[in-house]
Amino acid sequence: GWQASMKLGSLSYILSCNRLPVQLMSQVRVYTSNGQKKDLGSEDTNRSAREETLQKVETGQDTTNAGQKQSALKQPIQVKVKAVLKKREYGPKYTQNNFITGVRAINEFCLKSSDLDQLRKIKRRSPHDDTETFTVYLRSDVEAKSLEVWGSPEALARERKRRKEAEIKYRENLFRNQRLLWEYREFFGNTKPRSSTATMFFKGPGKVVMVAICINGLNFFFKLLAWVYTGSASMFSEAIHSLADTCNQALLALGISQSARTPDPSHPYGFTNMRYIASLISGVGIFMMGAGLSWYHGIIGLLHPHPIESLLWAYCILAGSLVSEGATLLVAINEIRRSARAKGLSFYQYVVQSRDPSTNVVLLEDAAAVLSVAVAATCMGLTSLTGNPYYDSVGSLGVGTLLGTVSAFLIYTNTEALLGRSIEPEQLQRLTELLESDPVVRAIHDVKATDMGMSKVRFKAEVDFDGRVVTRSYLEKQDIEQLLQEIQQVKTLEELEAFMLKHGENIIDTLGAEVDRLEKDLKQRNPDVRHVDLEIL
Repeated sequence: GWQASMKLGSLSYILSCNRLPVQLMSQVRVYTSNGQKKDLGSEDTNRSAREETLQKVETGQDTTNAGQKQSALKQPIQVKVKAVLKKREYGPKYTQNNFITGVRAINEFCLKSSDLDQLRKIKRRSPHDDTETFTVYLRSDVEAKSLEVWGSPEALARERKRRKEAEIKYRENLFRNQRLLWEYREFFGNTKPRSSTATMFFKGPGKVVMVAICINGLNFFFKLLAWVYTGSASMFSEAIHSLADTCNQALLALGISQSARTPDPSHPYGFTNMRYIASLISGVGIFMMGAGLSWYHGIIGLLHPHPIESLLWAYCILAGSLVSEGATLLVAINEIRRSARAKGLSFYQYVVQSRDPSTNVVLLEDAAAVLSVAVAATCMGLTSLTGNPYYDSVGSLGVGTLLGTVSAFLIYTNTEALLGRSIEPEQLQRLTELLESDPVVRAIHDVKATDMGMSKVRFKAEVDFDGRVVTRSYLEKQDIEQLLQEIQQVKTLEELEAFMLKHGENIIDTLGAEVDRLEKDLKQRNPDVRHVDLEIL
């Protein structure tokens, strides 16, 4: 046999050839080798035993191997017992504790509302802002009830298939009836009150677009007559410009009407970006139709010049166009000033940030129209004075360049808006400070605030919540004396588990209520924030 002495801090272990006695410093309950429970003494008792053993070793006390074995047999083996709960295996798919709403239970499990009356009803915190609580059912109860009603999973599957076919047939009939109703209205006239979509064209950006369509349509007609009479390249460019403006503004009107559609399951955030899409296409149309044809006609005029007829009528039409385009420009300027003042922005910031793409297109198109009228009139005047048709062709190239610049600006600003740009740093800082100043929040990370268009902001952040504050908020709403009595009644592991599960779920609900409160505060602080996503770290 052999003996060795090893010290680690205040612990000493005596290693023998066939036993490893374990000595614990703290006072715990152990089980000995002879089946008897034993409570260890304090640290002083253990220390005295260790010192006595070390003293025997240091004085060179010699014992035989038999004596060592006998002493080892007399020394009990001490084992610490740790009480743990058995881990539950839930498997890859576990839905027994899931809650589902009554509508989903009726649709997915082919039940009636009377069938749900017999099931357990559970009140849960509502995810909607207009209601505080709503009723849900345990998925396991609903599944059991559906099997009771239909008899077997196969019968339930057949009923689901039948209802799916009936739904498809209903939609087909609904589409057919809507088409017949539309034809009926076309034949007898529509006597219903004006819809909300139609009223959009009598105020705000819709009014600006409709005024621009009417004026630009008339301008195109008269400019086209002047070009046919005079053959002026500049007048042709002006006619093409007015035609491009009319088509683009009709496209803007379509975008405005589509943006008013209500959200559906395929587009949960709505159709507000249709205005930006229409403005983007409008910018491309200005570049291709307006700038492209103007450049083409100007280059042809430079390569093959021809004399120009009397420009008197052309001047008169240009003057009328200048007045009409100027009136539309003033309407657009007044609308942008009003909207910018309501948002607390300057006129320049409102235009550059493309807050209202439809009005921006009208503003820039009419501004370009006024400048192009001035350019065309100047070049035509030079042609009249000098008799040189090259000035008129240069004017066509100038109008094309002006339209190309406007189209490039529209394409850039609407592309930036569709990509989802961030809100202003000052606005984002105010939202961040609101979260950080709340006692329930420890820290926030990965903050993103995206402008979804038309003054709709989506805010997202990962929040590190203070569990102690959340728990204290839960305890403030409880009867502490009753809670203390529940704690004192806990004697077994099963009772402890039931106690923890009950209050743990309530604390999670309290955390959800705190998240709802923060989201509501964010929306009240900034009305532009429509969607808030707070992720719990």
